[in-house]
Amino acid sequence: MTRFDRAEIAEFVDRWLEANRECERNKDWTPLAQFYAEDATYGWNYGTKDDFMAVGRDEIRDIALGQEMAGLDGWEYPYIRTIIDPETGDVLCLWKQIARDTVDPKTGEPYEVHGLGGSWFLYNGDQQWAWHRDFFDFGNVVDLFMRMYEADALTDSMKERFAAAGDKPAGWYRIEDSPAPLWPVSAPDEV
Repeated sequence: MTRFDRAEIAEFVDRWLEANRECERNKDWTPLAQFYAEDATYGWNYGTKDDFMAVGRDEIRDIALGQEMAGLDGWEYPYIRTIIDPETGDVLCLWKQIARDTVDPKTGEPYEVHGLGGSWFLYNGDQQWAWHRDFFDFGNVVDLFMRMYEADALTDSMKERFAAAGDKPAGWYRIEDSPAPLWPVSAPDEV
């Protein structure tokens, strides 16, 4: 017997994907915060020593979806594949990262991070995510942003973020100081 109804999770994921597309069109990801539980966590690893972790819906809205998406105006993250495990509530989504509004003058195509990124979610059974972890190829992201920097193709707000590099904004932690485990793993009966 499964812990969650797969159709329920699939319907929730469909609403999540449509909300993502709407946020891309509006260039504002903060409305996605409504999909997270009040005490949810959302994080990702960023290099060899740093993690990002937003704890609670307010930090997810203000920091993960606000501060951390600043400068990514005109970017889209088309989801390529979604895998749902109704036994555990785990949802795995693979996506691409494309700067649809910024064309690489060498190729004539929008800038795009090579390879796939992904999100691992835990569904909490209440039409909300309990936690969310992103993963992506850091080397490919750095390569793309350096090419965009050299071509003067970054948004003004992303240029400001580059200028402040080294200053750790809210949400950034040394791995050992993160306020929540980056990859929480639990057995199905512990969810």
